[in-house]
Amino acid sequence: MVATPNKIQIPSSLTERPRAGSQDTIAVLLMGYGEVESYEDFANYNEQALNLLTAKFAPVPTWVYPPLAKLLAIFDTHEWGHQHGQFISPHNAIFERQRAGIEQHLQAKWGPSVKVFKAFNFCAPFLPEQVLAEIAAQGFDKLLIYPLLVVDSIFTSGIALEQVNNALANVPDQSEHWVKGQRYIPSFYNEPAYINLLSQLVEDKIKAELAVAHLPSQTGIVLMNHGCPHKAKGFTSGIRESELMYEAVQEKLIYRYPLISVGWLNHQTPLIEWTQPHAELAARNLIGLGATSLVFMPIGFATENHETLLDVDHIIQALRRQHPEVTYVQMNCVNDHPEFLEMVAEWANPHIADLLAEQSIAVTPALASATPHTHPHHDQAHGHSHGHEHPHHH
Repeated sequence: MVATPNKIQIPSSLTERPRAGSQDTIAVLLMGYGEVESYEDFANYNEQALNLLTAKFAPVPTWVYPPLAKLLAIFDTHEWGHQHGQFISPHNAIFERQRAGIEQHLQAKWGPSVKVFKAFNFCAPFLPEQVLAEIAAQGFDKLLIYPLLVVDSIFTSGIALEQVNNALANVPDQSEHWVKGQRYIPSFYNEPAYINLLSQLVEDKIKAELAVAHLPSQTGIVLMNHGCPHKAKGFTSGIRESELMYEAVQEKLIYRYPLISVGWLNHQTPLIEWTQPHAELAARNLIGLGATSLVFMPIGFATENHETLLDVDHIIQALRRQHPEVTYVQMNCVNDHPEFLEMVAEWANPHIADLLAEQSIAVTPALASATPHTHPHHDQAHGHSHGHEHPHHH
């Protein structure tokens, strides 16, 4: 149903110029993966994930996707349904709390002309195409695209942008595009406020739960990044950003807690070289160096999802079987931590200010393929035709 979406037509009334004197309105589009909440949707979800993600780095022909998606759905159902007692991912609910909290901060500053919408890469009814049609229908004319789930964001946001661009390409013939201004926030991997919050959360957790029984040098910390393929057909896959983020958090903690390792949460697929060490290997290495307790903190994900919950849980179970003497602590992502929501809104403010300050641009997609017969030369004598009236930038 979702893999072959119907084209959503935007009523032409929405593509005309805003009324004179109308105030600019800005839609902030928060983008996440979205996770299935009904087991029937697994195959559909997986097929879209394969199309968008795997196609960028795996040598797999596209006809394989539908049957492969069904096969993966069987594994997922086994893992989520049987091994984890009908696990329903809390991701979508957390993402909604993030959206609402960020909107509250932004509206306190900018008023109702700024509104926050959420879009999920893989989950109807919040697919980018559906949400952008809704944004247009509500009369918004400027767009701030803001990927939020994965912090390295360069690769993941590329996927989000691919879907946004497909949706935005859908404009009635010859009409002006409803989007009059755009901005984009690529990532917050190097934002000091985020780095500080992560290290503070880890320190607080250690003081509260481990400090009484474990020396600082025996307290291992696995900082978990979103796994990245090394070769992604020339796409930047986010490794550099993730490594820089890890190093910044490590720098904050290492003087007190020397046993720290990055742990990549990889999808260990065959034929693909993933970032190393994966989280389980990182933990084993720290145990080998004398860690009697281990803290697992996801830093590469801002929102809880099945990787941070189930995958990490599997890793801890496997380690516990071999090293029952070690204490394991599994931490949450920043999720809707009030300080996090405040900083996310803060990062959006300068871009919203820019969008409000700049003049609207008029884009008519049909002009991209303008051919001589659609623009006869005699038009030049009467000045440009209407389609060429671009307001000047300041």
